Amino acid sequence: MKNSERHQNAVDKLTDIAQEVYDQLDGGKIPKMMIPLRTKSNIRFDNKSSVWKYGKAMGARSAKKLTGAQMLLRTMYMLEFIEDMIKASKSSTLREMYYISEGWPKAKFSAQDESNMLAEDLEIITGCMREDFKLRPEEDGARVMGNITIQETDRKGKKKKINCRDDVGDSGYGVPYNVEKEKIEFVDCDADFIIAIETGGMFDRLVENKFDEDAHAVIVHLKGQPARSTRRFIKRMNEEMKLPVVTFTDGDPWSFRIHASIAYGAIKTAHISEYLATPTAEFVGITASDILNYELPTDKLNDKDIQALNAEKTDPRFKDEFWKHEIDLMLEIGKKAEQQALAKYGLDYVTDTYLPEKLGHLGILK
Repeated sequence: MKNSERHQNAVDKLTDIAQEVYDQLDGGKIPKMMIPLRTKSNIRFDNKSSVWKYGKAMGARSAKKLTGAQMLLRTMYMLEFIEDMIKASKSSTLREMYYISEGWPKAKFSAQDESNMLAEDLEIITGCMREDFKLRPEEDGARVMGNITIQETDRKGKKKKINCRDDVGDSGYGVPYNVEKEKIEFVDCDADFIIAIETGGMFDRLVENKFDEDAHAVIVHLKGQPARSTRRFIKRMNEEMKLPVVTFTDGDPWSFRIHASIAYGAIKTAHISEYLATPTAEFVGITASDILNYELPTDKLNDKDIQALNAEKTDPRFKDEFWKHEIDLMLEIGKKAEQQALAKYGLDYVTDTYLPEKLGHLGILK
């Protein structure tokens, strides 16, 4: 679907929402919107797409209560704002949208989390993406280093080819917020797999050690919890360039969730897991077993770490035996470790020993 068609489709879907609310009011009914419950208990594994999606449990946003009425009012204002923005060929950051609401009588948001949540609600209801609404995040996407050539359309509509190793500096290619085909096309690739890395320090280590060349890899810096554009970019490379994906993170519960967001989908964005998640992604990050086997330097688990690990024991995304074992073992030893702990054995150990061993076990490196 072309850009103009996507945006017009979004406007049509938003208009339908406004019309439904109007029809309820015109019929003398208290208006409401039905939205899937966005909770851990309401995500289900979809066998067809092999990702986690929202289930059938629904919640009502009704004007029967003051808070519900206010959110419906905000919704109507946001619908109009998005429509006007698309017609004017403009875009807005989520932060700008939050401040735009300062001019909405009795409808301004009290915090940006509220406006972000409403934008996500509109995605769920319409089946569109926030990119279709011309809403973009503040943060930028990943950094990419590897022998993969893309064709990017710039803001003037000109297409240019970029090799993500030869045509970029040491920081790599910067992934934009929109990575759909009308913006980015994959032209050529001479790589065997993608390695998605949590920290900037480890990304720089692998780039400096020329791991992308020696291992025929595309290295992606996730920048912590990855942006949606980063997850989408990885998924597209996986599907269109047939590159297997591995994630390399710290060894703690929060890093396990980074892998989960890439491989299984995040709970917050379960409505678009099929669009973002790469179900075949494998984990090569630091595990509790690695802490013991490699005798890594560690930090003690704090109370929040322990709470997070216990929560993951009931998270359906961590239900297989590998995760059950590693989570139980981490709780048992009470320790966590960073990627950089591998530097205990020298700056080249991660690329010469640790990753070849892990990737060899998966059959990715021979």
